Amino acid sequence: VEEDVARIRARQKEILSDIEHILNKEKEEEAKPKALVLEFRAGAGGDEATLFAKDLKEMYEHYAESRSWRVRPIDDLTIEIQNKDAYDALRFETGVHRVQRVPDTEKSGRIHTSTASVAALPIRTKPRFEINPSDIEMEFSRSGGAGGQNVNKVETAVRLVHTPTGIDVRSSSERSQKANREKAMEILFAKLENLYEEEEARRHSAERKGQIGTGDRSEKIRTYNFLQDRVTDHRIKESWHNLPKILAGGLEPIVEALQMAGAGEGVEPAQE
Repeated sequence: VEEDVARIRARQKEILSDIEHILNKEKEEEAKPKALVLEFRAGAGGDEATLFAKDLKEMYEHYAESRSWRVRPIDDLTIEIQNKDAYDALRFETGVHRVQRVPDTEKSGRIHTSTASVAALPIRTKPRFEINPSDIEMEFSRSGGAGGQNVNKVETAVRLVHTPTGIDVRSSSERSQKANREKAMEILFAKLENLYEEEEARRHSAERKGQIGTGDRSEKIRTYNFLQDRVTDHRIKESWHNLPKILAGGLEPIVEALQMAGAGEGVEPAQE
């Protein structure tokens, strides 16, 4: 009997340890972003800046497709990449991207410098905080673009405004108003989390001198120089050539270099 009790207790200890390990793993998976939203915004440079923002959007779409990640449009210059590894790969992309090139419309061959900003926003299964419903204003409108006659007749597009911060989010890609509202709410949570982390980063900026960046969209992080066929990331002071391949989604060397820097000596991620 004593031997049986000892054996049963040892087995019980093993089972409890297994249960604890499974629960901890589930908590880790739950905390990990399930998707990533990339938001693009034209900066200085007029029409050329808008074209560059679209080029960046297509670059990330091609990169995601090369990794068999699902890409879904949210709005004209906002996409969602659905994969649990997407945020880890692209979390350092937040900031100002600068392009130096001769636009197609430029007859004299003069080089133009334009900018576009990128915001990488993690979408989590469970938000890290709560929003007071009374702080949200909701508007509905008709969705534009492809999708059939019904899309244009019914007010399925949703715009949310968080009144305390002025942050607004629009979702028009889903077929129903309810689905667009849920998608817009996910992005709103992500934007508020991003705003909080930016403020925390600035508050501790003196301690972050060695880090890749604050995740602030106003921080210039990369230059795409067409004349020299070169992309330079200013945070880690590295350059890569073959711009056409990079813009076609060949971001892997850049992503890997940033991940290595982020895991290196005293260097922390921009968003976490």
